[in-house]
Amino acid sequence: MFDKLTERLSATVRSLSGQARLTESNIQEGLREVRMALLEADVALPVVKDLVEHIRERAVGQEVLKSLTPGQALIKVVQDELINVMGEANEGLSLNTAPPAIVMVAGLQGAGKTTSIAKLAHHLKTKHKKSVMTVSCDVYRPAAIQQLKTLSEQVEAEFFPSDNTQKPEAIAKKAIKQARVSACDVLLMDTAGRLHIDDQMMEEIKQLHKVTQPVETLFVIDSMIGQDAVNTAKAFNDALPLTGVILTKADGDARGGAALSVRHVTGKPIKFIGMGEKIDALEPFHPDRIASRILGKGDVVSLVEEVQQKVDHEKAAKLAKKIKKGKAFDLSDLKEQLEQMLGMGGLGSLMDKLPGMGQVPEAAKAQMDDRNLRQMVAIINSMTPKERSIPTLINGSRRKRIANGSGTSVQQVNQVMKQYKQMSKMMKKMGKGGMSKMMRGMGNMMPGGGGRPF
Repeated sequence: MFDKLTERLSATVRSLSGQARLTESNIQEGLREVRMALLEADVALPVVKDLVEHIRERAVGQEVLKSLTPGQALIKVVQDELINVMGEANEGLSLNTAPPAIVMVAGLQGAGKTTSIAKLAHHLKTKHKKSVMTVSCDVYRPAAIQQLKTLSEQVEAEFFPSDNTQKPEAIAKKAIKQARVSACDVLLMDTAGRLHIDDQMMEEIKQLHKVTQPVETLFVIDSMIGQDAVNTAKAFNDALPLTGVILTKADGDARGGAALSVRHVTGKPIKFIGMGEKIDALEPFHPDRIASRILGKGDVVSLVEEVQQKVDHEKAAKLAKKIKKGKAFDLSDLKEQLEQMLGMGGLGSLMDKLPGMGQVPEAAKAQMDDRNLRQMVAIINSMTPKERSIPTLINGSRRKRIANGSGTSVQQVNQVMKQYKQMSKMMKKMGKGGMSKMMRGMGNMMPGGGGRPF
């Protein structure tokens, strides 16, 4: 996400080197680049105009501190304004009410409402220890009710059954009554979407809102919708008293314009951002962290939080103990590391949060592909348990058998073995306390270093 915007803004920083003061003339080119970057990122034109004007007003005449370059000074202003346009801080759900706290989810068909409800249920259960019930008031889309039922079972949330012969208001009333009986903390309510905005849809959802009086009314929008985000957001904001936004499919959008447009148009905070298909791929939206990512500074705080939440600490401790005792790092250990990396959203998600990724060449970024990780796992899965624990057994004929079994080539198997040897060396150094050496070794394995993924 935001790859194009990050690339453009990084070039703007470099163009302003050597200036002692930010003036109208020397930031003219920089502002033009910022404007072009925002437009290319599919940010709505009114938002671009406001944002660039605010940046100009704050930047012109600003003294450049000795510790900063002019490019850095301008980027600081840009960062502050990006945070301002996206909201000052993350705003969580307001659930301080007599249970059940009703949360209505609205949006166009295909935006990801039903999936977002399941992800939200998982978030509330795991992070906030809430008991959650879900209900579908979508009586139009075939299989909408069954989809929510399946997803609710997956996240172990209580599901209130309904069918398409019932009226949405009747379903909602019965679900609220059952949620009270079941002592559920939160009732998540799915609503019908349409392929486009129409009067019938808006009238129906207004009536449903009036009957249920939800404490949160969340608007779900597909981040890849681009310029249409403005019209869609405005229509829903006019019809409903929205309390927040969920931005979906952000991992598939390299531009990120919707994130900058929707808050400006609705005046409502983006509360969550969907960063993948997995049930735990819903992150609280932190404007300051997102602004930092956009400007190529990474998001180390989110990365650390992700590691704490998603890494299997028991397995990590077991591996550390094994290495410390001088036991060899084997291919089963490598497979575990790869699977944990995939569980954290893969290379793309991790690299997106690392500082300086805007400076990495596109060719190197292209190598950071999760398909490579999955292919490595498939190759290791094609080995026998004995081969995984004693990698020296893997000779030429075994490599050929492993390649055939995993649908890869002998060259790709050789590459996995090469990367395994590099990791094994690093683990030995770590066991001897050579952490700095290990980090240098990791640098050599990254694109641009000594080794690279096939």
